[in-house]
Amino acid sequence: MSETKDIKFKRVMLKISGEALMGDTQFGLHPPTVERIAREVKSVHDLGVEICMVIGGGNIFRGLQGSAQGMERTTADYMGMLATVMNALAMQSALESLGVFTRVISAIPMDQVCEPYIRRRAVRHLEKKRVCIFAAGTGNPYFTTDTAATLRANEMSCEAIFKGTKVDGVYDKDPKKHADAKRFERVSYDEVLAQHLGVMDASAIALARDNDLPIIVFSLDEPGGFRGILAGEGTYTTVHS
Repeated sequence: MSETKDIKFKRVMLKISGEALMGDTQFGLHPPTVERIAREVKSVHDLGVEICMVIGGGNIFRGLQGSAQGMERTTADYMGMLATVMNALAMQSALESLGVFTRVISAIPMDQVCEPYIRRRAVRHLEKKRVCIFAAGTGNPYFTTDTAATLRANEMSCEAIFKGTKVDGVYDKDPKKHADAKRFERVSYDEVLAQHLGVMDASAIALARDNDLPIIVFSLDEPGGFRGILAGEGTYTTVHS
């Protein structure tokens, strides 16, 4: 295992969307993409960093879209939570095939496939250098996986949330649509909320702000990007106080 003296953080939360696992497909899982992300996670784990993960479920089912089509919101959200469990199991399989011990921990008990969420047990897994993937959101409808990631990051005493996206930071407008979009190096929680910068939803940003938990937004498509940031390199935006 590599020396960690140059590494900025000892324990981090990696939040990625379910769509990140789709690759070029329209929905579902793209196994080579899942494996590529697992390799990125392993490269950071090899540095001795303790890693928590939360993966969205949008590649399989989105609660908001379901409720927009007439489904009851609570039911739609529970279906979305179950989708995150499927993604977590896929990531666990990919990580363990690379030799990284991993635990899927669900906010909704389903003992045959994963562990129930018990905070002290999850902390122990991290101390034993296992990757912990938190599934099923907060276990409550009306909360996004962004909020779940921020909640678990606080409970696990993570030093930062790494939000892996399609772009290399936070911009004042969509860089894919506007050539003159400006990337922020650093931005405050309040600016994110006031300008609706779309880093995470408002409740997640407020929870991070109240606990002074920095959010680092980076591109998941950049090979070695996750590891590079921990070594103080790369392009990213830090959301902080």
